[in-house]
Amino acid sequence: MQTLNCRGNLIDLSVPKVMGIINVTPDSFYDGGKTFSEKEILKQAERMLSEGATFLDVGGYSTRPGAEEISETEEIRRAVEAVECILKRFPEALISVDTFRNEIAKKAVEAGAAIVNDVSGGTLDAEMHKTVAKLKVPYVLMHMRGTPKTMAKLTDYKNVTLEVLKDLAEKIALARAVGINDIIADPGFGFAKTREQSFQLLNNLELFQNLDVPILVGVSRKSFIYKTLETSAENALNGTTSLNTIALLKEGKILRVHDVKEAVECVKLRSEVCGMRYER
Repeated sequence: MQTLNCRGNLIDLSVPKVMGIINVTPDSFYDGGKTFSEKEILKQAERMLSEGATFLDVGGYSTRPGAEEISETEEIRRAVEAVECILKRFPEALISVDTFRNEIAKKAVEAGAAIVNDVSGGTLDAEMHKTVAKLKVPYVLMHMRGTPKTMAKLTDYKNVTLEVLKDLAEKIALARAVGINDIIADPGFGFAKTREQSFQLLNNLELFQNLDVPILVGVSRKSFIYKTLETSAENALNGTTSLNTIALLKEGKILRVHDVKEAVECVKLRSEVCGMRYER
């Protein structure tokens, strides 16, 4: 049985869980600028928790392709203020901080965050693994090449599934070596992946069970969905729901999404198909 220890709460992943995205950035690809005020952050957090989110993923740095860098000071201000205001209103909320900088991870966890979600898997900050080990929180380790600004050009793979698996296995070993116990792997859909490569990864998602850690799937409203459907991110909810369902049937354990209600419905129906009782 796969579990996560989040602030003393043992989260059972035998029934998959949903992670709601709260971007406190002006330039994220789908919801940039929508949750910049404390009022909007709390409104979104309340809605996601009421709809069944187990985790809230707070990010103060946009990682969309081509995103510009911001200072650590600004990222700390955005992320830590969001964590603090959510926990003041919803003290039992389990918050993940979406950052690849160890100092932001440290400050956010000190403010009450329960998980560190690192899109670089430790490659963009050499101190990240050591910091997470000291913080004793679960760590989402994602596959990416380069930086958000350069990754779109770094898609040359001979076999994307095998190369991503190998990279994640090596990073998991490094993380375990410094003392990180709870690790979640994320194949990084759309991060240094072409549209075709993202679909190939999803088709082969069950192979990632060989990593022996829970798998997080983040496909919500991404370009490989809406470009395939010849639509926009705003109109990609149906496509997202379809791919989330496929991910669950291929043993994805956490769905990271903009739309919690629809993702929770996917989990409930998957549970019925598998003869399991749904639990948040």
